[in-house]
Amino acid sequence: MRLITIYLLLFLSCNAAGPKSGRGTTQIKTPLILKTSKPVLLQGAHDVIISGKEISGGKLPAIHLINCYNIRIVGNRLTKSANVGIELYNCHNITIDSNYISEVSTGVYADKCVGGIVVTNNIFLNMKGPFPRGQFVQFNNVTGPGCLISHNKCENVLGKSYPEDAISIYQSSGTLCNPIRVERNLIRGGGPSASGGGIMLGDGGGQCIRAKNNVLVNPGQYGMAIAGGSHISIIANTIYGKARQFTNVGLYVNSPAKTSTHTVSDNRVLFFNKSGNQNNSWLAPGTPQPIGWSSNVFGAKLDEALIPADFISKR
Repeated sequence: MRLITIYLLLFLSCNAAGPKSGRGTTQIKTPLILKTSKPVLLQGAHDVIISGKEISGGKLPAIHLINCYNIRIVGNRLTKSANVGIELYNCHNITIDSNYISEVSTGVYADKCVGGIVVTNNIFLNMKGPFPRGQFVQFNNVTGPGCLISHNKCENVLGKSYPEDAISIYQSSGTLCNPIRVERNLIRGGGPSASGGGIMLGDGGGQCIRAKNNVLVNPGQYGMAIAGGSHISIIANTIYGKARQFTNVGLYVNSPAKTSTHTVSDNRVLFFNKSGNQNNSWLAPGTPQPIGWSSNVFGAKLDEALIPADFISKR
């Protein structure tokens, strides 16, 4: 058994449905011992903390929850799985906080979950795919309030990973008062997938989703996108992509409708396609101009230094 001492920031929230902001939380710096563990499978469990485990998943998800609620997954090291790092099915009120997840097919995959799915302060490194997996985080048919993906550090090293979308929100919906929030994540690296990229919203439909204050550097074929749905916002993000054989467009909206319910505002984008030409934005034919479109800065002065080269410690 190998023991590793790390220091973990535990975030205690007073909201059972997941934190609504970074305010009102208490940070406790606590020494944690990682102990080698077999993959964890819980069915119908609740009011449990999964913490301090080092798991190599093999052919299984490292942690798999089915029909569970009120679970915290905190301070684990999950690596080397041909399957998913953390898989949730039909769960609610699950917090995934301060874990290290590396060399798995997808970091966190939440399927048919209802409310309170929180993925925050994690480190993700080198997602392996293959398609349809390959995300740091994917929500698939996730609905309800209190869902949050925030303050994660995410990197795919070209040649050591095969990602699809870094963060994918597929057929998922929050509420008007409490949208699914994708906020303040650092994302670097993507490709060589010809379809995968940074943050994908509204894929296959969905509504009430907001992506704000994320930073993306060389995320793949595209930077950020709205592919459908309604009441989806992309606000104040920073997107840079240098020319590579798979790069295409920095920010796009492909959501034909009579009027726009989408907001795309105050973003800064500099993105080069595979020919070396700037291709910062695209509105698909028939897509109305999103609210706030003129406030975006396309061709902003950006470079790879947006995210430091050593922002993830290669453990």
